[in-house]
Amino acid sequence: MYAVTLAPDAELRPLEPWQAEEFLAHMDRARDNTDPWIPWATRSTDLASARATLQSYADKQAADSGRIYGIWRAGVLVGGVMFVRFDAATGVCEIGVWTEPAGQGAGLITAAVRHLLAYAFEERGMHRICWYTSPENLRSQAVAQRVGMSLDGTLREEFLYNGVRHDTQVWSLLAREWKTV
Repeated sequence: MYAVTLAPDAELRPLEPWQAEEFLAHMDRARDNTDPWIPWATRSTDLASARATLQSYADKQAADSGRIYGIWRAGVLVGGVMFVRFDAATGVCEIGVWTEPAGQGAGLITAAVRHLLAYAFEERGMHRICWYTSPENLRSQAVAQRVGMSLDGTLREEFLYNGVRHDTQVWSLLAREWKTV
């Protein structure tokens, strides 16, 4: 297994189905931060559902249509990044992130996103990388801005969560822009 150093005490590694127990414990700590923003967090509530979430990303990775990575800080899973969708044929993918409080404030998410951007643009030749977030999720918007993304617009009442429709912001970064970031 490989690891990418994000900080002296933090690393980015693949997150796989065999780590479901650790992932579930992390989701329980992160739930308040993730439930409103990431649909699978709401569904990862026991060992079977946590394993199913990770297995769905293992299946996506095998199909080259998505991937998931964890961020470990001092040996504890505290967040992660993922290619929610990855379409090499069209050159478009989407990056998503999540964290628990112990993973916030050290630039770990931003550093991890930069690694995914470099991989997608430089190794895989992607053309456009998307980022979807809520207008209320200021931390997520800040990451998008720090990595050089532009706000494309807002999809009004596009996301249904707990029976209520919410707006979704769409951010993106193009390959030609990545070279100047």
